[in-house]
Amino acid sequence: MIYFCRNSILVFLFFACTAFSSAPKNTDFILLQDINAGHNPNWDNAMRGLSFSIYPIMPTSVGSTWLNGYLKKDQTMMRNAYKSAIGIGLAMITATGLKLIVDRPRPFVTYANEIVKRDDAGPYSFPSGHTTAAFATATTLSLSYKKWYVAVPAYLYAGFVGYSRMRLGMHYPTDVLAGAVIGAGFGILTWKLDQLIFGK
Repeated sequence: MIYFCRNSILVFLFFACTAFSSAPKNTDFILLQDINAGHNPNWDNAMRGLSFSIYPIMPTSVGSTWLNGYLKKDQTMMRNAYKSAIGIGLAMITATGLKLIVDRPRPFVTYANEIVKRDDAGPYSFPSGHTTAAFATATTLSLSYKKWYVAVPAYLYAGFVGYSRMRLGMHYPTDVLAGAVIGAGFGILTWKLDQLIFGK
């Protein structure tokens, strides 16, 4: 199962990286253009806030899981917090490494006259770090609590974070999709490795 998860992630990333069309107007760009189009200052401010929110929420989710376990003297929940930190950390390291390897310019750079830049970010686009963080957080929370009322809002939130990155002109849809796969994949992989090594 672990090898399947790992290989699935690698296969997806390979095809996502090689699928970037050299044509001036590919499906990836057209979808982004539709999401990015239009002028709505209130909505765009909300998207900037949502996009930024993942960075305080990410450590807060790990800390609150650990605190919940500590207060209830629940060793399993405390262990889940440690696994969450590892899974999120691995996902973010992988996403950062891929940004440097793939070296894909931001869409507002490649299509300066057609994509509106509504936020600030580094030079590399693939994969989306915000989306990676959001889906890693959603996955580890879902695996920690195993309750639908935790999982559903967590994944909805993660999905909106991914949408916000496109609305703000920071990422292509394939960047966001790759971030979701990396984030969720490393969350699952961490739990599977724990089961394999420690039998829990």
